[in-house]
Amino acid sequence: MNSAGRSTGIKAVLFDKDGTLFDFHSTWLPILRDAALLAARGNAALVTKLMALGGHDADRGRIRAGSLLAAGDTIDLATCWLPHVHGWQAEELINALDRLYTQNGPASAVPVTELVPFFSRLRGEGLRLGLATNDTEAAARATMDRFGIARHFDFLSGYDSGHGSKPSPGMVQAFCRTVNVAPQAVAVVGDNIHDLEMGHAGGVGLIVGVLTGTSSRDDLDPRADAVIDSIADLPALLARFRLQAPR
Repeated sequence: MNSAGRSTGIKAVLFDKDGTLFDFHSTWLPILRDAALLAARGNAALVTKLMALGGHDADRGRIRAGSLLAAGDTIDLATCWLPHVHGWQAEELINALDRLYTQNGPASAVPVTELVPFFSRLRGEGLRLGLATNDTEAAARATMDRFGIARHFDFLSGYDSGHGSKPSPGMVQAFCRTVNVAPQAVAVVGDNIHDLEMGHAGGVGLIVGVLTGTSSRDDLDPRADAVIDSIADLPALLARFRLQAPR
C-alpha cells in the first residue's frame, strides 16, 4: 500500500468490469479469439498474428498487461488490426466487433465472486456504485442484467457512452455528477493501469488494484493506494478507509 488514501471518507465506488468483476482470461480469451477470427475472415494464420499484435502471449496463454487486448477499446483494436486484414472499412470492423462483444460477452462472463451478495452488502453500507468499462455500454448492461446486479448501479458507462474512454477522467467525472459526490470521496477499483490512471486523472480519493485481470502486483502497486487479490477483499479494505465524510 502506497498511502493512506487521499480521502477523508469514501461514499462511492466506481468499478471496472472485465478483470475486476469478471476473471479476465476465463471470460475474454475465447471472445478475443472469435474477434480475431472475424477480423481475419477465417484465416487461422492471420488470427495468430492479430492476437499477437493485440498482446496475446501464446507461450503463456495470457494477455499481456497494458496491451490493446487488455486495456484498449474497440476503436483501438480495430485501428491496430485494419492494416493487416482485408475487405474491412474502419467503421464496419468496429461495429462488427462491438456486435460480437455484446452477443458473446454476457454469456461468457465468469464472476470472481458471488456478485449479488457482494453488491448487496456495499449498497447496504450506503455506498453509491458505478461501472466504467472500455467495452460497449450495451454489453455491460447485458452482463449486469444476466447476473442480476444492474439495480445496484447508479451509473454505467462504456467507451461509447459519450464520456470518453480510459485512461481519460471523463467516466469518473460523469459518475461524480450522477451521484453528486466529490471525486475525493470516490474509490476506483480496476485490474489494469488504465483504470488506475483514470482514477488519478479524475482526482479520486482511493485507487485500488485487483489481481483478477492481466496485471501483476508489481504492475499495479506503483499507481495504486492498495492492491488486493480480488473484489472479495474490498469491503474489509473500505472499512479501513471509510471515516465519517464531511458534509
